[in-house]
Parts: sequence; C-alpha cells; structure tokens
Amino acid sequence: MKLEKLFHLKENKTDVRTEVIAGVTTFMTMAYILAVNPNILEASGMDRGAVFTATALSAFIATCLMALLSNYPFVLAPGMGLNAYFAYTVVLGMGYSWQQALSAVFVEGLIFILLSLTNVREAIFNSIPMNLKHAVSVGIGLFIAFIGLQNAKIVVNNDSTLVSVFSFKSAVKDGTFNSMGITVLLALIGILVTAILLVKNIKGGILWGILITWGLGILCQFAGLYVPNPELGFFSLLPDFSNGISVPSMAPTFMKMDFSIVFSLDFVVIMFAFLFVDMFDTLGTLIGVASKADMLDKDGKLPKIKGALLSDAVGTSVGAVCGTSTVTTFVESASGVAEGGRTGLTAIVAAILFGLSLFLSPIFLAIPSFATAPALIVVGFLMLTSITKIDFNDYTEAIPCFIAIIAMPFMYSISEGIAMGVISYVVINLISGKAKEKKISVLMYVLTVLFILKYVFL
Repeated sequence: MKLEKLFHLKENKTDVRTEVIAGVTTFMTMAYILAVNPNILEASGMDRGAVFTATALSAFIATCLMALLSNYPFVLAPGMGLNAYFAYTVVLGMGYSWQQALSAVFVEGLIFILLSLTNVREAIFNSIPMNLKHAVSVGIGLFIAFIGLQNAKIVVNNDSTLVSVFSFKSAVKDGTFNSMGITVLLALIGILVTAILLVKNIKGGILWGILITWGLGILCQFAGLYVPNPELGFFSLLPDFSNGISVPSMAPTFMKMDFSIVFSLDFVVIMFAFLFVDMFDTLGTLIGVASKADMLDKDGKLPKIKGALLSDAVGTSVGAVCGTSTVTTFVESASGVAEGGRTGLTAIVAAILFGLSLFLSPIFLAIPSFATAPALIVVGFLMLTSITKIDFNDYTEAIPCFIAIIAMPFMYSISEGIAMGVISYVVINLISGKAKEKKISVLMYVLTVLFILKYVFL
C-alpha cells in the first residue's frame, strides 16, 4: 500500500481513517485563518482577494513540505500575531509599505533556511530541559483554550479587570442576544457536546463537536433565534455561493517585495522581531504538540526535526513571494494530534483541504468561530494533562515551568512564555548553585542573554 510505505502508518500505530479525521479536524480548527488573515492584511493596503489566495496556497505548499520532509502531523499557515505585527506595527505604526514588510518576511525566511540547515534551531530545541518542554505543552494548552474562549465571546474585554465573562443580561438589554448572545450559548453547548463525545470515546469527537455546533447554529438561524448582524461581525452561517466558484487573482500581491530598505537599521529591527517571534512560536508549538503526542525520544529530542524546521522556513519565504505575512506551524495542529493523527498523512489531508478551499471558499468561510472555539478549549484541556509529567518536588525545575506556563496565556504569546521560562530556569539554578548539577547547556546561557537583550532593546 502506497500510503503505508510513504507515511509508515503501522509503525506510528495509526491508520488511514484516523489520519484523515485528524487532518480534517486540524483544518476545521484553523480554517478561520482564511477569513481572518485577509481582513488583517487588508488594513495594510493589501488586496483582500489576493491575500485569501496567498493564504490558502502558502498553507498548502508549506504543509505538504512538512508531510514530505518530516512525516509529522503539523499544519502550517500564515500565523496569527505575526500578521497583526505586520499590518498594525510595521505598516500602519512605523509607516513602511506592505511591499517593504513583505521583503522583511522573505529575508527572515532565508535566514531561517540557513539556521535550519546548520542545525542552529535544532540545537536550541534540544537544549531546552525536559521539564520545561512539558511546561511549554501545558502553557500552549492554556493559551489556545483562552483563544477559544475569546473567539466564542465567552470571555470579553473589560476595562476594569482586563477580561470578564460574557453577560447575557446585558445582551438582552442592548438587543444583541439574537446575534452575539445566542452564539455564546451555542459555544457553551458545543463545549459540553465535544466533552461528552470524548468521554464516550467517539472517533473524530472533536470534528463532530465542530460540525454539531455549526449545525445547531444553522438550525437557530432558520428558526430566527440567530439573526446575522454584519456590523457586529456576525454573518450568515450558510455558505454563500451567490458569486459562484472562482479563485481570486494573486496578481496584486505576487512577487511584490520591495527591498529598498534592506540596508537600514529599521529593517534589521523589523526582521529580527519577525525572526524572534516566529522562531520561538514554532519551537514552542513543535515542543508542545510533539510532547503531547509522545513523539519526543527519551532525551527530549524530536527525530526528523530538521525537516519540520526546514518546511517552516521555506514556507515563510514562499508565503512572502505569494503575498502574505510569516507562515508558521499552527498550534491548532494539536487538535488533529488529539484525534490520533501521528504522521504526515494528517498534514497532507489538511493541505488538500487548503487547496480545495481556493475553489470552495464559501463553505470554509461560513464556519463560525463559535463552532471551532469548543475544539480549541477541549484541546487545551488535553494539552494541560502534560502537567503531570513535571517534577514539582524540585523547585528549581517547577518554578521556571510555572512561569513559562502562566506567561503564555497572560502575555498572549508562546514565544514570551519560552523566554520567561528559559530566563527564570537559568537564573534560579545559577544563583541557587544547581547549574553544574543540572548540566545546563551553553546554549541555554546564550538564549538567556539574548532574551534579556530583547526586553532591553525591543
């Protein structure tokens, strides 16, 4: 069987059905990027349709590379956070054109390719202590659960306490219950439905949770309980084929990099910011998801990591050529892993769906965030279980792990969690005289210095 030969399914204790369900699940939980990325980058002056095509195409290419170069179930696409930095900080804030920002992303990808080929990124991955790797998995779990709560509007902004729980009473009072309120209610029902499916050990439970929640929303729309309100960001839950099936042209953004600022100091700062966030977001995602899937060996290393890092690096440069911000490994890959995905077949299935989305965009753009939010929240729980692997009897291990865990959701960044974890790990062990005993690598000291310098100068 060709698939068995290519992806070594039996060796990884999986089968075609499991991998397909895992691939579909991962795609469904991250399909929102197809709608969100064009909206964010449009703010920088880029053509929305072209960015949609660039998003789907770069995700397809990078994810296929991940499957073929590493045989891992990780899926890539233009990253959230990095696209906001691109549009709102570099272009709107600093005044550079989106063409110049794309050139920074392109060069960052080339540097990443060199770092991946010369084992620098692999060495960084291997230098992080095992307890800290488990902590990264836990922190990511809390982080994506928090993203899910926000996407569903269960957790909302509050000027006094930063965040608070959604108020149904206020929604009824101000007349938004039939748009926002009902979706929050559906998301809460979706969490319970997904949890029950997992308890019952239903195959594809997370995917079914998304589809059932979406289906309930469609029924509510037909019944008049849910009323779309585009002004508030609540659209019809039914796919809109009124414009037919067509692929938006990528011409407005394809190969539009502007290298005129390459030799300026600002360009170095912008590129380093992209480089830093992308590198440690990717490493964090690989550590967290691979740890949860038991892919790390006894020394905490990830076999074939070079292929995974290389596909991520090539994806970034390809994305810039197509006309989108930094392509990175998505933390939502954890949802496919939670469904049993263990090989590159999971990634290939997700990649094919990204390819199909070019032609069937109305279907994928109709999947609402309240339907995918329960999946993120439940996957957050599954990743949280890695906390049992942390040695809490040794405070020099446990406290840095705790710092890394809380930093990710509270600072809204995987890379900040890794930075805080590494700094606290080295400083605590060094000052308490445990550094020699722990055999902390030279690279951990180098990373600590670099992270501290980042906070001083960036």
